[in-house]
Amino acid sequence: MTAPDRKALIAAYKRCPTIAGVYAVIWTATGDTWVGRSRHIDTQKNGLWFALRHGTSPHRSLQEAWNSGTEADFRFEQLDRLPEDTSPSLRDLELRERAGRWIARLAARSL
Repeated sequence: MTAPDRKALIAAYKRCPTIAGVYAVIWTATGDTWVGRSRHIDTQKNGLWFALRHGTSPHRSLQEAWNSGTEADFRFEQLDRLPEDTSPSLRDLELRERAGRWIARLAARSL
């Protein structure tokens, strides 16, 4: 890849909107569920799965469950997405509120 091609790809990536949202990780073998929130919901799974595969997740109960099963036993689901035009000051508050509702609804653990 040439330098101009790389710069063009980076510029295109930066123009892409980021969507915030609430997600769940479900251990299909037991039904255990963890709910988290992210400012970049579309890329959250990649980072979370990377940390779990390497045993470096800060979420102890999820890491322990991951270590007990296999990667195929876990499912990532986007539960809620905020509108693109949500202001940064409201985004964090809205994410906390929505995550709290999903945690209660699913009897899940918080991430």
